[in-house]
Amino acid sequence: MMSDSPPRSTRRRALKLLTGACTALALPGLGFAQVAARDPKNQYAPKVLDLVQRSLVIDMLAPLKLDFRPEAYAQPLTDSEAAMFRSCGITGFHNSVGVGGSGAYDDALQFIAAWSGFVGRNTEVFSLVGKAADLDHAKAKQKIAVIMGLQNADEFREAKDVKAFFEIGLRCAQLTYNTQNLVGSGSTERVDGGVSDYGVEIIKAMNEVGMLVDVSHSGAQTTLDAVEISPKPIAFTHSNCRALNDHPRNKTDEAIRKLAAKGGVMGITGVRNFVKNKEPTTVEDIVDHIDHVVKLVGIDHVGIGSDSDLMGYDHMPADQYQQLKAGYKNTYAFRDKIDTDGFNHPRKVYDLTAALIRRGYSDANIQAVLGGNFRRLLGSTWAA
Repeated sequence: MMSDSPPRSTRRRALKLLTGACTALALPGLGFAQVAARDPKNQYAPKVLDLVQRSLVIDMLAPLKLDFRPEAYAQPLTDSEAAMFRSCGITGFHNSVGVGGSGAYDDALQFIAAWSGFVGRNTEVFSLVGKAADLDHAKAKQKIAVIMGLQNADEFREAKDVKAFFEIGLRCAQLTYNTQNLVGSGSTERVDGGVSDYGVEIIKAMNEVGMLVDVSHSGAQTTLDAVEISPKPIAFTHSNCRALNDHPRNKTDEAIRKLAAKGGVMGITGVRNFVKNKEPTTVEDIVDHIDHVVKLVGIDHVGIGSDSDLMGYDHMPADQYQQLKAGYKNTYAFRDKIDTDGFNHPRKVYDLTAALIRRGYSDANIQAVLGGNFRRLLGSTWAA
């Protein structure tokens, strides 16, 4: 998510608002009875609870808080927030926002400093991720692992900035957001000229340091170019299938095939207007996108990228919610709700798991979708 690139003054104001915007920890090491005790309403079947508890769940686009205020990262984590994170079933959160325009460099530094500080001040719940093994360690220690990311490449003023950002913790970056930048075109641009010569330099620099290339918001040609140019596999961390819903943020079958051929992984998102263009829109429709990727390229190339925090967009204060919606072009086609029914609450991964079981997915394949595929991708791409 995040809005199209505004002028610097607006972007600076927006970043202060949007620094909060934008698997598997069901408490590893605990016995099943203890895990089941965290489902007091008996909402989920024992198999669902067990599968999530055993899995490494990674949400490859999951801002820690959808809160536009600086207080979101400045204030301590409350007891209720800590309990929500501990019981959500997700181990890895890719905490990422969009920055852009002339202030992107400073805004990106502010975002990384602010949220790294937040994680550091709440180490009883969170741990920062520097390498793929940190995800495994977090699960073993009953922690929430936080991957720092950015949804643009405007923060890179030159190719050498890639290494500098990697050294302060950035592990994933999109090449473009919705609009044109020096690297390539965004998904809502009228014309997509593909990856530029400068963009080739940025992709090379990202591969050299071991930073994941993401093109979730990139245009169709920029997406195809990035897959071809990068010697390592890349990701669509939070996109859906255009074959099921003709939305500019969704990916074509051609792009999905080429991503998979290079070993990449696509995270399916729960943003309502990306999932389906009519009502009802439920978690079952999210699984339709997973099914489509699996039938097209196999189980090894699909995961989760919810593009939401644990509460969801529709829980935001009304003024912040309207400001968020107003930041996008009409082609985004927002409806009354942004979140998908059944995938709009802190334990949404349990509902998704239950839906995958109903579709007949094996335990091993469900674990691959929940996080195993992204764990493999991060292990291979983060190596310099």
